Parts: sequence; structure tokens; C-alpha cells
Amino acid sequence: MRSKYILVRFFILLISFLLALGVSVLNSNHSYSAPSRTDPSQLGSTEATTHSPAHDTVLLADPSSPRSLRHWADQRGIAIGSAVFVDALTHDKRYGQILAAEFNSLTPENAMKFSVLSPAQGQYHFSGSDQIVDFAEAHGMQIRGHTLVWHHQLPDWLPARPWTPEEARTLLQDHIRTVVGRYRGRVREWDVVNEAISEDGSLRNTFWLQHIGPEYIELAFRWAHEADPAALLFYNDFGGEGAGTKSDSIFLLVQRLLSDSVPIHGVGLQMHVSVERSPALYQIAANMERLSELGLQIHITEMDVRVRDTDVDPIALNRQAFVFGNVLDVCLLIPNCTNFSLWGFTDRYSWIPQHFPGWGHGLILDSEFRPKPAYDALMQTLVGRF
Repeated sequence: MRSKYILVRFFILLISFLLALGVSVLNSNHSYSAPSRTDPSQLGSTEATTHSPAHDTVLLADPSSPRSLRHWADQRGIAIGSAVFVDALTHDKRYGQILAAEFNSLTPENAMKFSVLSPAQGQYHFSGSDQIVDFAEAHGMQIRGHTLVWHHQLPDWLPARPWTPEEARTLLQDHIRTVVGRYRGRVREWDVVNEAISEDGSLRNTFWLQHIGPEYIELAFRWAHEADPAALLFYNDFGGEGAGTKSDSIFLLVQRLLSDSVPIHGVGLQMHVSVERSPALYQIAANMERLSELGLQIHITEMDVRVRDTDVDPIALNRQAFVFGNVLDVCLLIPNCTNFSLWGFTDRYSWIPQHFPGWGHGLILDSEFRPKPAYDALMQTLVGRF
């Protein structure tokens, strides 16, 4: 097992080195030639194109078509997913058609977060999350539940009063049992604890840490497992995809949980990056490798690659495609990387402009549902494995 991962690391290092030299890595087994598989520094502004001629129109909504990402992901035995914005699913027919055609895994973007599910204490509203789960089941898609324990999007009533440690434990336990129990046997994977590690590697000072203590992480996994013993349970975070203090702390956290016989099955690497800054491929591979050696699955859970509004041009979009394609390539090389999910698929409904003013354009379809070079890069990477 160890020798196999050493070979994978060597292969990633070799590809990274060749790409840095501007060598095109193309596969002769298929007809795709997305710009993302060429070093973007070699593309001149007059040579790069935003869309190929075949992509001047929206995608065909046919999941069985060999033109779909879903078709080739199914052939590869990997889940390819997207976060789902429930308002778009409700009101935009084209959004739902493309979602079902291109992806085999869904993650509710907000519909399963605490503040949305329980805006009033003791009351739960599952209409949005039910709609997403029903949609996924109707289209043969798996579901990643997101998220049970987080420091953001808590309901207003939660911090509005003091809580004893016992009350806070009971509150969190009831929440997890209520949500996981409702979807027992229907939601395949859960992001149980989300973003519990700070940038300096310490535990983030959250409501749950303050009121329960560091054991809240272990307890959350145990309660989720009790509610659905068949579900796969993940720790999910950003900024720990490559090498560094936070990545090391995440590794040590999940290693300790495993040593304490806590039911944890995987780690989610969010992968919110930009065209200007993303982890080195060999660092992502090495991190995935060490997590795999613990027996854990790895998911890319929320990938987007944002671009400055002032810099949106063919070269930037090809750089974006370069990042998307190569992260998927790393995932395909690591056997325990079993899900590659995006945080949405169209710029029309992206979270990026609201949270990163001056940035956007981070997904694989533009605001008119036209495929960008990033879509081509994912397609070519999947097809190129045959």
C-alpha cells in the first residue's frame, strides 16, 4: 500500500514539474483538447478562446449522454457533485435539468443548516431539504448532508440566552438526532462537523466549544452514528487542502478521533481557491495520501476557483480550467478520493460575489449556463482516464 502511494506522489510531482515547464499533458485516447490541460502561461491573449464553437449553447440535459460529466464520472466510479441552491431548483427549470444531467451527487448549499431548519426553538422546517432529497432520489443521485455542526448560520434564538453545558449538549444531540434521523437511509454522507480548526491550528472559538468544550466534536460524530449507523461521517474544512499548520491540525484531529474509536469515515477538503492562489498539486496529493493511510475517504466538497471581476478574460478562464482539471486529476489518482463536488455549477447562482466583493466567475458554467473552459477541463480529465 505504501509503495503505491509513493508512486502516486512521484507521478504528481512529475506532472507538476512538466506543467511548470509548459509541457502539454494530453491524452490521445479521446478527442477533447481543453485549454486547461496546457500550461496557461503559454496561452497568448489572441490564441485563447472562452468557449469552443460547440459550447456557444447551453448543455444538453441528458445524463446518459457521453457528453455529460455524470456519464464519465459513473464510468470512473467516482461521484461528481454540486451544491444545490433550493430557490433555483424551485424556480429555474433549466437549473434542475442541468443538475440532473451533469451530476450524480448533491449537497444542499443552505437548506440543511441549523438556522434554516430551525428558525424558532423547538420547531423544524424541512421543506427545502426535503425538496432536494426528493429531487436527488428521483434522479438517482446520492446526497451529502451539509452540515450538522458549524459556527455560522446558527439560529438567532441560540445565542440569545445563556446555556449550561448540559443544556447545550442536549440541544446539539437533539438537533443531530432530529436531522439525521429524518433522512436515515436516504442521505449517504454527512458533513458532521464543519470548520472547527482555526488558521493557527487551534480549535476555533465557537459557540459549541464555549458551551460544551472540545469534546463536542467527538460527541457529534457519535450522535450522528447512533441516528444512522449506515451513513458515512465526515469532518469538513477549508484551507487545509495542501500543506501547512491547519492541514497538520486537521490530520491530528481525525487521527485522534480514530484512535478513540470515534465513528469518522472521511475528511472533506473544501477547495475554495482562486486563479491567483491554490495549493500545489503535490501538496494536495501528499495530504490525501496520509489521510488515506488512516483508512479515511477524501472528498473534494466545495470547489470553486474565483476570478477578479476586473480580470475576466480568456487567459484567466484558462487558468481557472487548469486548476479545476488538475485537482480532479489528483483526486482520480488517489483511490480513497471518492467524491469531487463543486460549490454550485453556474455563475448565475454563485455565493462568491456576496462573500468576496470584486470576485466571481468561479464555476464551470457562466451565468447563461454556457460551459466555460473549466467544464472542458473536467470532461477531458474524466474521459482521459480511459
